[in-house]
Parts: sequence; C-alpha cells; structure tokens
Amino acid sequence: MKTRIDRAAAPLAFAICLAMPVHAEEADSTIIVTAPTATDAAEERAARTPGGIDVVSYEDYADKSVVSLRDTLAFSPGVYLQPRYGQEVRISVRGSGLSRGFHMRGLTLLQDGVPINLADDNGDFQELEPIFFDHLEVYRGANALRFGSGTLGGAINGVTPTGRTARGIYLRADAGSLDSYRGLISGGAASERVDAWGAVSADTSDGDRDHAKRRSLRFQGNVGLKLSDVVSTRFYASVNNINQQLPGALTRAEALTTPRKANTGAVAGDQGRDIDSLRLQNRTSFDWGALTLDAGGFVNAKSLHHPIFQLIDQKSVDVGGFFRAGYAAGPVEVTLGGEIRRGGTDARQFVNNGGRRGALTFDADQKAQTATLYGEVRVRPVEALTLIAGGVYADGWRQRHVNFSATPATDGRIDFDAFSPKIGLLFEPAADIQIFANYSRSAEFPGFGEVFQTIGTPPTSMVVSDIRPQRAWTAEIGTRGKLGFASWDLAVYRSTLKGELLQFTTNASIPAATFNADRTLHQGVEAGLDLAPTDWLRLRQVYTYSDFRFRDDAQFGDNRLPVVPRHAYRAELRLGSDTLHIAPNLEWVPDGPFADYRNRVRTPGYALIGVTGGATIAEGIDAFVDVRNITGKKAIGDISAAITVTPPNVEPGSAIYYPVERRAVSAGIRARF
Repeated sequence: MKTRIDRAAAPLAFAICLAMPVHAEEADSTIIVTAPTATDAAEERAARTPGGIDVVSYEDYADKSVVSLRDTLAFSPGVYLQPRYGQEVRISVRGSGLSRGFHMRGLTLLQDGVPINLADDNGDFQELEPIFFDHLEVYRGANALRFGSGTLGGAINGVTPTGRTARGIYLRADAGSLDSYRGLISGGAASERVDAWGAVSADTSDGDRDHAKRRSLRFQGNVGLKLSDVVSTRFYASVNNINQQLPGALTRAEALTTPRKANTGAVAGDQGRDIDSLRLQNRTSFDWGALTLDAGGFVNAKSLHHPIFQLIDQKSVDVGGFFRAGYAAGPVEVTLGGEIRRGGTDARQFVNNGGRRGALTFDADQKAQTATLYGEVRVRPVEALTLIAGGVYADGWRQRHVNFSATPATDGRIDFDAFSPKIGLLFEPAADIQIFANYSRSAEFPGFGEVFQTIGTPPTSMVVSDIRPQRAWTAEIGTRGKLGFASWDLAVYRSTLKGELLQFTTNASIPAATFNADRTLHQGVEAGLDLAPTDWLRLRQVYTYSDFRFRDDAQFGDNRLPVVPRHAYRAELRLGSDTLHIAPNLEWVPDGPFADYRNRVRTPGYALIGVTGGATIAEGIDAFVDVRNITGKKAIGDISAAITVTPPNVEPGSAIYYPVERRAVSAGIRARF
C-alpha cells in the first residue's frame, strides 16, 4: 500500500481564497495573470545581469497544451529540451547533466525562489507545473548567482501569481489525442493588506506510447499579508499527486519504425514513477528604502513509489532557510545572501514483482546538506557602464547508514566545499541595447547516485571516496536589446571543465562507472531573434550551437560528448491578432548527436512541423488549438548515453533511445470572470 500525503487541506484553502472580496477589475486577456507586475520586475532584474538570462511569460505559451517544461521553454535560448514521455524531459543548459538518462542533475530548479531539488541537489522536475506560473526565469550558468546556484547549467525559477496579479476567476480546459484531458481553475482576490491566490489542476492521458499513462492532481496557493509599510510576508503551499507509467527506452530500429511500443521490460515490471509531495514555504520581506531584506524557510515532504529494475520506495523530508539582503545607494549596489538545505531520506528497495513489492533488498537512511553563501557588488562608474564582482561559497555532505542489504553494502560519508568567484561588466551604448561579458567559476557537488555506487571486488555498494565536485571556468560575452522591430539575445560561451561527471569503463585509476573526467570542454552559441514588423506578424527564432568534447582523455581522446546535437533551431511565425491568429512552428536538428562516448553511433537528424492558433469567441473567452508533428515524423529525440552502443542494423540493438512526440491534436478554451 503506497503512503499518500493528505490533500484534504487543498480544496479548503482554495475555497477560502475565492471567498475573499474581489476588487472590480476587468481582465486584459484570458491568461492566468491580469497584471504583469511580477514579470516586469523579473525582466528589469534580467536587464541588470551581465550574462545569459531569459524571462518567459505565460503569454508565450498560452496557446499550447502545457504538459511539461518543454512546452514553456521551447523558445528560451540555450535550453535544450527533449521529451521522453509524459512530463519526463531531458533538460540541459550548456551541457549540464549529460550522463544522466533519468531524473535531473546540473540545474537548480526553484518555485517562487525556493529550490525543489532535494538536499543532494538532485530532483524531479515533474513537481514544477508550468500551467500555474505567472512567468519563468532562466538564469544560464553562473548568472544564477542570485539564487546561490553553483551548477554548470544555472537555475530555472517558476513564479506563481498572487491575489494582486491574478484577480478574479480563471478557467482553462483542453482535450485532445491519446485520450488527453487537462483542466485548471484558479482564483485570486485582494484587499488593502491581504491577498490570496489558489489553483487546482488535473491532467490525464494515455500517452503517445504504450504503457505511458499519466494522471495528476495538483494544488498551488499563496496568501500575502502586508503587516506594515516596511514588513510584508507571504505563505505558499504546493501539493502534488503524480502517477506516471514508464514506457522505457527502445532500440534504434524500434524508435524509428514502431515508436509507439513500450520496452518489454518496462511492461513486465509495470514500471512507473508515482510522486506525492507537499511543499510549504514562507518569504518575509523588509523594505527600508535603500536597504531590503528577504528571509524565510521551507519544508518539502515527498513520497516516491518507483518500480524499475527493483521497486524503489523513498520517503524524504527536506527543510531549509534562506535570506537575501540588498543595498543600493547612488552608483553602488550590494547583494548578500545565503541558503541552507538539509534532508533525510528513508530509502528502501524491493524485488519488483510486476510493479508490486517483493522481498526487501535494501534499506538505508540517507542524509544530505548543502549550504551556500553568496555576495555581489555592482558599481556604475559612468552612466552606461556597470562593473560586477561576486562569488558563491558552498559546502555540503552526503551520508548513508545501511540498515539492511541483500548484497554487500557499507555506510559512508563524504564532504565537499568550493568557492566560485565571478566578475562581469554590462555596457549600454544606447537605449535598449546592452553588451555584456563575464568570467566565472562553477562547482557542482555529486548527488547520492554518484557518491554511492557498486564498486570493487566483490562488488560492494559503497561511498566512492575519490569522487570530487565538477568544476568549470566559463567565459561569456554577448548582447541583447531592441532596435526597430527586431529584438535579440545572443551569448557566446566557453567552459573549461575539470572533473565532469561522466561514464567510464572502470580500471585502476577509475573506480566507478560514473566518475570525474580529467578535462572536458563545453562551448557554444545561444541565440534568440524576434522580428515583429507589424502588429499582425511576429517571427520567433532560437538557435543553439553546442560543442562539447573530451580533451586528451585516456579512454576517449578528443571525442565529442553524446546526447546534445551540435545544431538545434526552432522557429514560430505568428500571423494575426489576439482576436484571431495562427502560428506554424518548426523544430530542426540537422544532424543528431552521438549516442555513445566512443563516437561510433550517431542518431539521424529530423525536422518537426506543428501549428498553434487562437481566437476570441466571446468577451473574456478564448479558444486555442495545438497540433504537433503534423507529418507524423518518426525520429529519435533523447538518448541514455552509453560507453559502447550496438551499431545500426545489428540486433539485438541497444535500448537507449526515446522517440520524438507522435502526431497529436488538442484544443481548449480559456476564460476569465
């Protein structure tokens, strides 16, 4: 019997929210927010950062059937996203987390500024529900300093509305292919000193592959109190119930010819990932004019039922606190902040008997802590130039106590610490035009999956004592701005890494299958260009060039790293007005990436064509349609990279491939009252 976190409080909180008095105010459009206050503030912060940052508003993806982060961040420069199934996606920024074919590593994911990553920095991005958000903030690489992130990829922060930015009742419902149904109801209200917002969403689908059904029920809400002219506070609550069948990876031939099928092992084991989570947090703000302070705390409770090769049963509780102080006087601004996360996980594994528990094979108590302290100074010697210097100090530890194991396993603990400095400049030669540059270091600590591996003779699950943080120095230069009907965002970066966490064949100097590489190189281009010559015509484009490779590695020489293609391009042409519009779109990967570290097998390139559209059907009511992969193209989207892969046309093939999304049509309505 799976333990469920009680969800009775969610509908009650939502009802209280709707019962508050609502100020009379007409909605500007049928999107989840009625006032762009938070989005405008995020864009202002982005404009003051000397590096790659993007703010994605709800309007940018309102016409899509929003299933995963891929639907919201498709046009965010430098973000590589490929669907695996349901809400499971590959997400990588600047080559982060390449060795992970499951879950997520190398990015800090946040909601309303609070991490949803576990204390060991790993996480399930399914808990970020894009349909709720006012906007998303993408801070690439070391530009995520304001969140205390030291990862190579940076941070993605989803920001929910408040009662002041989303007043009234908002409804959204859509249905489509594959027996997919999705609905959302939200409500916001505000008085002079109190505001509240809450939303409930439900989602069900058979999925575009066999054994890929999903179901979710979620609640998000927050209540804000203005205690005085100086002090305000906001309480947040998030409840998730997510059930997802796993179809597994396919061979190359299967992915390219019969992409609907599921992996036979996944079906036999009734593989799935079911998550129940409860997240509570508070942020209290003090505003003394030149000096501001945000402080708060959070608790995340999560239950994971995950039948795969064995049945993984984990229950975790993470707690933490944070503060962020800012001071601005004349040409000088100072930011100082810190965060600490500490968590414990009751980690058990059982024999997987068709998705049910068999005999207990492993039981351990896992504990982790990650703490950061960061600061930044900004000086404006002349009006058009800002100089920035800052840094992040991080320390953490991972610890395990084994209560029972059917195979050899030992206790262990490992500690890490690192300091990552950053310098940068921001030059504004004209209004709405910026040129930026920065040089920074990042340090990424291994998680439980890397720290504890089966090694040695006889094979024993134990701490990999020689594993160390992944470190990188990154140089970045770029520009963003607007000129006439064109707006752009361009960044060129070069990261030299030491100790990148990748996969190897074990030997005397490499004790574990996932271990630190010696030297690797990540360099690339992240470009976005929007052209809007008239009110009824807009062309959005993003292009990413990725050159990731080993450097004189003992096993792989100068081989390219697998998973991410060198070139990826997306475009969307929007024709029409808010009253009636259509937007054909294109995703083009000219040549697929390598599937293996030995660079012997490459996946084919592909082009996917889709279209979205929308129309106003009555005052306050809009309809929308989303058609994906119109031509029914069969292609490989993601890869669980391996050291050696079976060549094409050789059977049995390596089951490491995930097909792109199949053809699907969905349509729905949005309404605000």
